[in-house]
Amino acid sequence: MLRICGIQMACVENKEKNLKKAVQLAELASEKGAKIIGFQELFNTHWFPRDIDRRNFSLAETIEGKSIQTMRKVAKEKSAVLICPLFEEGIEGVYYNTAVVINADGKVLGWYRKVHIPQIPLWEEKSYFSPGDTGFPVFHTKYGKIGVQICWDNFFPEGTRILALKGAQIVFAPTAAAFASQQKWETVMRANAITNGLFIFRVNRVGSEKKQDFYGKSFCVTPEGELIDKPSGMQEGIVFANIDFKDIGMTRREWTFLRDRRPEVYWEIAGLSRQRERRVAGEALRPRERKGAARKNKTR
Repeated sequence: MLRICGIQMACVENKEKNLKKAVQLAELASEKGAKIIGFQELFNTHWFPRDIDRRNFSLAETIEGKSIQTMRKVAKEKSAVLICPLFEEGIEGVYYNTAVVINADGKVLGWYRKVHIPQIPLWEEKSYFSPGDTGFPVFHTKYGKIGVQICWDNFFPEGTRILALKGAQIVFAPTAAAFASQQKWETVMRANAITNGLFIFRVNRVGSEKKQDFYGKSFCVTPEGELIDKPSGMQEGIVFANIDFKDIGMTRREWTFLRDRRPEVYWEIAGLSRQRERRVAGEALRPRERKGAARKNKTR
């Protein structure tokens, strides 16, 4: 049995205060037995994408910056895996909504950059973030294989499916949801867990900020799509879950969705034309025929 947790924080417009609080809560979570600790979307800043304001770019930092270096020390000291989502500056002038995964030895295993970027009122994210270029990595941590889908990503099931096929045992889903959307989040994450036979941990923001009230209600879902416990409250705190990765194999043997996949007929979802799909399939399945034809042409 593995004890994991999500930390839902209320953030202010002072990164130093947010980072200090994150450290304190991570240390407390570790003392309570958590081995994998996930934070909410943009864990060290207020929700600045509510407006379009160029001054907000000053909040970004690199992966080598202070926030991640601070959390690396916490991970190493507590022997805990941390998932830390932040506003990242990549190469100069290019920015991402990124989750950094830190292993229990304090080393950065890698990062995932949010792929699906919304642009709706109060979530003006395309004004800040480029679409992610990392693909869908699976991080082999000390305690398990982790994938990440950040907020809007979770409504595009292709990402979770790719993570499952690459061996992810649990997907952490840091979010920043406000108003009355809880039922949609719960429904889609339960569905993604069921169809892929893995755990999903949704970690949402809390607190009242300008124009938005983030409601928390974080939760963890089993491979069967069941809530381990009812969603948390709307207050700042730590949400714990005890999980057993053996449940994944048991579930997939009973619900054989991954076994029964037919990727060879999904060509339309990849944007391939029927003609191209047939050509690609033919090239893959008949290499000897092509070689034979080439030899005949050469003798002529």
